[in-house]
Amino acid sequence: MKINRAWVALMLALCSLAAFAQQSSEEQAVWKLEHSYWEYVKAQDLASYRALWHDDFLGWPSSSPQPVRKDHIADWITNYAAKGLSLKSYKQEPAASQKSGQLVVVHYWVTMVWAGTNGSRQSETIRVMHTWLKGEKGWQIISGMSMREPAPRQ
Repeated sequence: MKINRAWVALMLALCSLAAFAQQSSEEQAVWKLEHSYWEYVKAQDLASYRALWHDDFLGWPSSSPQPVRKDHIADWITNYAAKGLSLKSYKQEPAASQKSGQLVVVHYWVTMVWAGTNGSRQSETIRVMHTWLKGEKGWQIISGMSMREPAPRQ
């Protein structure tokens, strides 16, 4: 039996929409902030990017050999910029989210395409987990972790 890929893609999209509709309003708000996160990276808007992070943040990004605090959270962006690279495009693929009290945890894949000043392109996919805390400044990332995807996503 031959499977129609367009049909499978449509069914997956509908399932994703159904899952999004079942999320709490807090989860939906955090997913919107995750989109803003990547828009800030793309625009190299480090001030807005840093505002997403709680002052007590502790996490372990894939770009660091050890956990970092808020004062180093944008290092990976400035490292790409120092190499003449900027984020050309990205694609987020939500995996799961969950609200618990004043926390929302999200898990997703993001595929980034970085453009060089010489016209080169490089793509990479990472897994991301962020824990968002609702406080006086609204939703902010209090913890997180990312890792490079070991194999291409299908």
